[in-house]
Amino acid sequence: MARKTIGERLAQLEAQRKTLQIRLGKQERAIDTRRKVLIGALVLHRLANDPDVHIGGGLAAWLRSELPKFLTRDGDRDLFDDLLKRRANEPSLGNVGNVGSGSAA
Repeated sequence: MARKTIGERLAQLEAQRKTLQIRLGKQERAIDTRRKVLIGALVLHRLANDPDVHIGGGLAAWLRSELPKFLTRDGDRDLFDDLLKRRANEPSLGNVGNVGSGSAA
C-alpha cells in the first residue's frame, strides 16, 4: 500500500472541509426556513383564530400595511391577495408601525 504524500493528504482534507462547509450551509438554511415557516404559521393561526390580536391597529391591518413593502415579486403578492385587500369596516393604520421614520419617542 503506497503512502500518500503530504500534498495529497492536504488536498483530501481540503475536499472534506468543502463538503462539510456545504453540508453546514444546507443545515443552516433548513433551520432558517423552518423558523420562517413556524412564524408564518403562528401569524396565520392568529389571523384565523384571534383576529382581534393587536399590533398597532390589529394584526390583519398591520400585515396589509407591511406586506406590500416586504413582498417584491408579483407571484408572492398573489399568494396574499385575500389578505392585502382592505375590508370596508377596518380602520386605517396611519403611522402605526413606522418605527424608523426619523422621529424620536
